[in-house]
Amino acid sequence: MLAQVESQLGGFGGDVAGALAYSIIGIALMVLGFFIVDWLTPGKLGELIWTHRNRNASLLLSSNLVGVGLIVVGAIWASEGDLVQGVISTFVFGVIGLGAMAVAFLILDLITPGKLGALVVDEEPHPAVWVSSAMHLALGGVIAMALS
Repeated sequence: MLAQVESQLGGFGGDVAGALAYSIIGIALMVLGFFIVDWLTPGKLGELIWTHRNRNASLLLSSNLVGVGLIVVGAIWASEGDLVQGVISTFVFGVIGLGAMAVAFLILDLITPGKLGALVVDEEPHPAVWVSSAMHLALGGVIAMALS
């Protein structure tokens, strides 16, 4: 269906259709990323960030969103103009990336002292959150490069 829309719309119209399709998938993956981070950390993530202004939770979620963004950019780049392939690979690799980020968070939690989730919701900034955030960004980059 997307290929039909792209071929019927032509150059600029096809680009608009592509931008809309990638935006929808990117937003959906970022929302899924929000819920995964919320599930991995105690408390309500939205409340921690927007009400309590928790920097740790903000940093972790931000790194997750940027990691997903890297994957989406990599999928668009690797699609080489094939909208259908790009949309499918964006979704598939985005889900793989989110899964990898969640597993890496859990592994990091197992191999380090304390509970990473508890550190994320702590009011005081904690260096462990920077480590976890760097891991999210690195995984986003790795998944994005796997597409090339």
